[in-house]
Amino acid sequence: MDTTIYFDYHATTPCDPRVVEAMLPYFTQEFGNPSSGLHRLGRRAARAVETAREQVAALIGATPEEIVFTSGATESNNLVIHGLAHQRSERRRIVTTAIEHKAVLEPCRALEAQGFDVVILPVGHDGTVNLPAAEEAITDDTLLVSVQLASNEIGTIQPLRAIAELARQRGALVHTDAAQAVGKIRVDIDALGVDFLSISGHKLYGPKGIGALFVRSGLRRRLVPLVQGGGHEGGLRPGTLNVPGIVGLGEACAVCAVEMHDEAMRVASLRDQLETRLSAAIPGLQINGNLGNRLPGNSSLTFPAVEADALIAHLPGFALSTGSACTSGAVEPSHVLTAIGLSREAADATIRIGLGRFTTSEEIDAAARVIPEAWMRLALAAS
Repeated sequence: MDTTIYFDYHATTPCDPRVVEAMLPYFTQEFGNPSSGLHRLGRRAARAVETAREQVAALIGATPEEIVFTSGATESNNLVIHGLAHQRSERRRIVTTAIEHKAVLEPCRALEAQGFDVVILPVGHDGTVNLPAAEEAITDDTLLVSVQLASNEIGTIQPLRAIAELARQRGALVHTDAAQAVGKIRVDIDALGVDFLSISGHKLYGPKGIGALFVRSGLRRRLVPLVQGGGHEGGLRPGTLNVPGIVGLGEACAVCAVEMHDEAMRVASLRDQLETRLSAAIPGLQINGNLGNRLPGNSSLTFPAVEADALIAHLPGFALSTGSACTSGAVEPSHVLTAIGLSREAADATIRIGLGRFTTSEEIDAAARVIPEAWMRLALAAS
């Protein structure tokens, strides 16, 4: 049995056993195509899809008709950004931030190459969007403002409502990549004031390869589908529906709706315990992000005098990730960490710890003991 201590919940979450149980019949007994409405198997599959649509909608305060199933947040992000851009409009500006996931930044760069005016907003040292810069950037020419709800690296939660109000004053639409936030913190589309919101199943204890896009009522006609071939999902996402995945996403959302509040408090407490103990044992340890307004399971730590890759290599019993991403075969510092002002050296010394539903206090105890020991060995070797 794998005894790895899993601290990489931002990359993916384990599929909850309750989710797996809900999905299993739709691989075997309930295998019908939901578009086959002339027989019972098809109709039962269609009902399962609509039940899941209701479950997803309920978690974010939407109506079922506003939920479009996709393969994940990356597709959802692209459907909004490219879908709006391909709709003829005199507005040619897109505003986003320097710390977005590449599933937002890359589509924006592609549109910039096609002549769109893409404005990248700066963030402060804690990763929070600069609101005065946003107010200046969002003009009457702005088509879309896309700002993530919570950072996948440093956990900072953005003042999305304030940003949405600025956009509304200029007649711009608002999208948020909420992949890291949905199921972890309370998300309400009306409270946020957004028009589009992206969800990924495998970030909230559902299966991989399934996600959803919230499209506010009345805005579907503004989106051009990315692919052609049928009228599925209101014409926005053609192709046979992934019924097992959709059922799994729905069940994952239903579980989160019941357990999210207590779970967030427990996970945040474990995170705080770990940070307190590591800070006491490692002089000069730096915690990144907005410490008063971040995801409950997030901890971005910059270790003094060691490289993150080396430290992780000396922690074989832990699943961790660094603050660096591999781009075109060359290791580059994380764009998120450099955007909040970290040097390349500091970015290369940063580890992202992600805790979640199945993290235990025993695992925190082990990490609080083993990580400082590994750090000390490396620091002594480097001195």
